[in-house]
Amino acid sequence: MSTTRPYAAGDRVPDAGDGESEADVEVRAPEPVRRLALTGESGIVPRARDFTRQALRDWGWLPGATADRRAAAEDVLLVVSELVTNACLHAGGPDELRLVRSGKALRLEVVDGGGGEPAPRSPHRAGRPGGHGMFIVQRLCLDWGVVRDGERPGKTVWAELAAPQ
Repeated sequence: MSTTRPYAAGDRVPDAGDGESEADVEVRAPEPVRRLALTGESGIVPRARDFTRQALRDWGWLPGATADRRAAAEDVLLVVSELVTNACLHAGGPDELRLVRSGKALRLEVVDGGGGEPAPRSPHRAGRPGGHGMFIVQRLCLDWGVVRDGERPGKTVWAELAAPQ
């Protein structure tokens, strides 16, 4: 699903007027977040994959004990490659890669300074070289989208993948 929502469909922004007092709210440790600055770097795509692979190891996704866990980790690495490659080809290169882990999903965010809008090529033609990146992202992810920061040029392209069971 291609979307320009800043968050996945099931997410909601906390509302101060939701009737819950501080005593009613469960206090949890902050979600683990990993950041990798990529501005002006060379070998960006392999570096982003290596960074992501290490985070997946630290979070217990790798080495995968089951085929499903290994497949989930490989999907994450492929989506990171596609998002970072898109930023290199179409947005002058990525500025930052962010990985945000929650219990049910992993959110990947690639920040760049480009003004373009990523979209799967339509119609998708499997036999043609190139143009498959966002189609792959769309197929592998729970959801994805684009967030624009009104205060600076550029965007954040995000994608969410389900955490392995």
